This record gives sequence, structure tokens and C-alpha cells, in this order.
Amino acid sequence: MSKVVAIHQPNFFPWLGYFDKILKSDEFVFFDDCQFPKKGGAWCNRVKLLIGGVQNWVTGAIDRKYSGFRNINEMVFLNSINWQKKILKSLDANYRRHPYFNETMEVILPLLLNSECNVSTYNISTVTKISEMLDLDTSKLRKSSDFKSEGKSNALLCSLTKLCGGTTYMCGGGADGYQDESIFLDNGISLKHQNYIPKPYEQFGCDKFESGLSIIDILMNLGWNDTSRFIKS
Repeated sequence: MSKVVAIHQPNFFPWLGYFDKILKSDEFVFFDDCQFPKKGGAWCNRVKLLIGGVQNWVTGAIDRKYSGFRNINEMVFLNSINWQKKILKSLDANYRRHPYFNETMEVILPLLLNSECNVSTYNISTVTKISEMLDLDTSKLRKSSDFKSEGKSNALLCSLTKLCGGTTYMCGGGADGYQDESIFLDNGISLKHQNYIPKPYEQFGCDKFESGLSIIDILMNLGWNDTSRFIKS
């Protein structure tokens, strides 16, 4: 019997496709002990929302004053609530008139104001709670740091998949460039492409659909129940 394993970095209030991957996998592994990029932005501390009617980044400020390299589970947010207050102001200014603002903020507010500084722990807590609210199975959620995996790159993904008892690895839409199918086949693991295609939903005040936004956007427009049904459809 096939068992599908998905592996993904713990992202910051991620987009719909992330929760689609959780839905479609039998085991979902937060890849928390992979390297955080030394320079540039990362989905682990930023995501896009509609700000002033256009897509813009909202960012959790991280402490970059370190030497060498760190894994995601070694990264920390700045010990200040200024970045959290800034995001809250953006949500209030740009989403307050949306039909499900109050319902969404009841859950999102305490998640956003979480005092946890560790980036990985913060994001995993957020994704777990949102998944629970969307009626997704949270018992399938794992952390890569809890496994004694081996190898690098594709071999490491194979190792994690097998440690989860998986026979199939689910790769996302951007995976084709770096995943060597032959390595998975040599390890007795088949590949399953997620092939997630964003479906339009009605966005308050928008003339055309804007894709790739944080889960927060659809929640503001549809609410928890309809968002859950939307994902599962």
C-alpha cells in the first residue's frame, strides 16, 4: 500500500498550496533542520498579502547577527513586538472591511503575537493551529529534526521518506529542477507531483484574482468553514 510523504520547510503563514500538500500527504514533515539562506528573503519569515490592493511582503524580522550558517530551527525572530505590530496594522488597514475579518483575527491574532522567538517553533505552531481550524489531520505532522536521517539533498529526502515509512515522495511544482528521480527509484521510492493549480476565489475589492497570497487572505474572504471546503474540493 502506497504511503505518501511530503517534506517542506516550516513557512510563515503560508499560502493555500502548502495546506493542499498537508491534505494530500499521509505524513507531512517540517524540514526544520535544513539551512536558512544567509542572504535574501525566505518563506520562513515572510509571505505576501494584499496591501493597498497590490501584492506586498509582510515580514517577521529575524536576527541576522551571526557568523557562519544556521538551520531554520536555530534562527530566531528579533526579540521585539514591533514587527508583529506592523503586520497587525497592515491587516487592520487592508482587511478590516472584509467579510470574515473578526472571525479570522480571533485565531490569527494570538498566533501572530506568539512570544516564541524560534522561527521553526513559531511557524510550526502557526501551521498546526491553522490546519486544525481547517479540519486537516494534524496527527500526520512531523519534524525532520526528530529523525536520524542521513545524506544530503535527494538522498536526505529519501532517508526521511523511508524513516516515515513512506513509499512515495510528494514534490511540489518547483521541484523538477533539483530532484533526481533516479535516486528516489534506486531507493524504492516513487515520486508524486503535487501539481497544485490555484483556484480563484472572490477577493473583496479586487477586480482580478491575486494568487500566491498567505492563507490569511482567503480566510478574510471566505471564513474558516468555506476555506476548509475550498481546500478539500
